[in-house]
Amino acid sequence: MMKQNQWQRIFEAEIQQAEEARRKNNEGMARVCARRAAGAVVGEYFLRNNLPDPNESAYDRLRLLRSLPDVSTAVKDASGRLTERVTPEHKLPNDADLIAEARWLKEQLLGQ
Repeated sequence: MMKQNQWQRIFEAEIQQAEEARRKNNEGMARVCARRAAGAVVGEYFLRNNLPDPNESAYDRLRLLRSLPDVSTAVKDASGRLTERVTPEHKLPNDADLIAEARWLKEQLLGQ
C-alpha cells in the first residue's frame, strides 16, 4: 500500500526522467519511465477504489486496469498504448506520446 502522496512523488520523478530521456533522444527510456509513472497512478486508483493491486509492476497494473468493467474505453485504450510492445525497430506501432498518456491517465483516474 502506498503511503499518502508517495504515488505523486513517484509519478513526478518518473515523468521528469521520461522528459530528460526524450531530450537525449532515448525514446525507449522515456517509454519505460512514462509507463512507471502511469503505474503509480493506477496503484493509487486501485487503493482509492478498494481494488486488489496485483503488485507494483506498472505493466501488471495497467493490464488489470484494462480488464475492469467500470473503466471507460478511453482509459482502457490509453492503458493499452502504455503496454504495447515495440516493433523489432524499437518503435511503437502507433505514434502515441506515452508521457502525455501518463499525464492524461492521472487526470482521468485521480482528477489531478
